[in-house]
Amino acid sequence: MLFKIRSWSEAMDSMNAFSYIHGNSMLHRLDPRCKFFILCLVSITMLSAGPFPLIIFAGLLVFFFKNAGLAILPFLKAVRYFIVILFLVFTARALAVPGDIVFSFHGISVTKQGVAQGIMVAFRFLLIMITGAVFAATTKPGSVKAAVQWFFRPVPFIPEKRLGVMIGLALGFMPVIFRQARKISEAGKARCGDLEKNPVKRIKRIAMPLLYKTFLSADNLVLAMQARCYCEDRTDPKFNPSGTEIYFIAGAIVTAMCFAMF
Repeated sequence: MLFKIRSWSEAMDSMNAFSYIHGNSMLHRLDPRCKFFILCLVSITMLSAGPFPLIIFAGLLVFFFKNAGLAILPFLKAVRYFIVILFLVFTARALAVPGDIVFSFHGISVTKQGVAQGIMVAFRFLLIMITGAVFAATTKPGSVKAAVQWFFRPVPFIPEKRLGVMIGLALGFMPVIFRQARKISEAGKARCGDLEKNPVKRIKRIAMPLLYKTFLSADNLVLAMQARCYCEDRTDPKFNPSGTEIYFIAGAIVTAMCFAMF
């Protein structure tokens, strides 16, 4: 079942949008270097893709999303604020792009070309976001760090270990930020904060405590790492290819070519 949900609390805990979920799917067993390469290749080429290859890719993405053991409805609820941002992007495109006017109100015109571009831009960013979420859900932060180091080791003047630590910590902090945002939102609702009609004040009441909590968590993490004498020269996890990487890379290259041509 596509919209399978185990229990609401379990689903929300596991689907903090960009958190790793333990599993044994084909994506979980895939080499993290392969997944990192596919993520970068597909995300970059997707920005110029047309509607037909994007729809095909969306179908493949739903298949891998379900195969990885993820649930769609809790995920959409977790990223609802990002969807609101996509709607604002769509609205801006619909109002700013000149073309055939669909309707006009007090000098504000919505054009057919603007609506089409807005849908395409929002759809591309939504697919990129879901692709990143699947990558994060099937790849441990430590494996991401090791993969980044492997790719940037031949590049001169780039401290690959430090870069790997930064990306691994950023990926690991994503679920923490989402969890803090949910707690702040629930605390505001408990104090009737949801009755506030001014959207600017509502965003401010969530954003300011969220920034404070995020920086406080980062400070605590730094202190914990210093207390444990953390250093960049550590034993990284070994790569264990599953043997199917060549098929995934070939599929990613074909997908990128389709994005570029259509």
